[in-house]
Amino acid sequence: MSETPPLRRGWTTGACATAATRAAVEGLWTGRVPQVVTITLPRGQRPDFAIADAATGKGWAEAAVIKDAGDDPDVTHGAEIRVRVKASTGGVVFRAGEGVGMVTKPGLPIAVGEPAINPVPRLMMDGAVAEAAGLFGRTPDVEITVSIAGGAEIAKRTWNPRLGIEGGLSILGTTGIVRPFSCAAWIASIHRGVDVARADGLRHVAGCTGATSERVVQALHDLPDHAMLDMGDFAGGMLKYLARHPIDRVTVGGGIGKLAKLAQGAMDLHSGRSQVDFAWLSDLAGQDLTDCNTALQAVTRAPALAPAIALKAQGRVAAMIDARVDVVVIDRAGMILAHAR
Repeated sequence: MSETPPLRRGWTTGACATAATRAAVEGLWTGRVPQVVTITLPRGQRPDFAIADAATGKGWAEAAVIKDAGDDPDVTHGAEIRVRVKASTGGVVFRAGEGVGMVTKPGLPIAVGEPAINPVPRLMMDGAVAEAAGLFGRTPDVEITVSIAGGAEIAKRTWNPRLGIEGGLSILGTTGIVRPFSCAAWIASIHRGVDVARADGLRHVAGCTGATSERVVQALHDLPDHAMLDMGDFAGGMLKYLARHPIDRVTVGGGIGKLAKLAQGAMDLHSGRSQVDFAWLSDLAGQDLTDCNTALQAVTRAPALAPAIALKAQGRVAAMIDARVDVVVIDRAGMILAHAR
């Protein structure tokens, strides 16, 4: 049997923007935009990037890089990251072009009113400008405008609108490298959601396993969009952060299968990383359910199981965080099967 080839890593939007910056600033100062540039990543790696498009004009130059996310299912894979630079005064100034969002809510690592270009990509672009300035004998005073083709539309499929980033995508990345199917980006987005909720003074947030449970919980408690944390399968990632950054009231919502796993003590609810224990459910229900294929089938046979699962899940959550906790269990149609509060 042949071995499965390793998944291919890719580049963050921050790394792509840095490469485009490096090419564009060379074009500004020499009149020629290179076809390939080398940049330095935060951990010292020196990858090469091909420049997909370039242009120069009076007092400006621009370059574009096509983002390659490797084998990660990243919504920005294949997007064109374009940077235009022009002379400025007083160091590097960042601007949001078409498809890059602006920060409108406090709690993010970038101040309200600033382009959604995160701190590490800013440092990387600063470094690329400084390196080129030393090479070409210039002062590193430039205005950098970052654009992403179609970014405003792509952003609708991300957490940005909920986090108060309006008009487009964020320029992200802490290492410059996208690791395939990494949980880190999702969990980081949950953390930023908590930060935004706290900064806005919200006293009640909710984390749900999917779109249906989120819709039900949001309507049940009349919560604003930015109170809804995109927990998904990462209950542990959300709860550990809430333990360190508390909010008064927390609701957890989800389908019976995922919340059964939470009730058992699982903190990662993905089907590939935790399973429903039907022997445990049998003990909880007081009847044999070991021949069931799904938690929903078990609940259909033993209806009292749903409130018991909700109560157990509530106990698991309450043991981890200092908050008033309620748990909402739904079926696939979005009907509430149980509500422990």
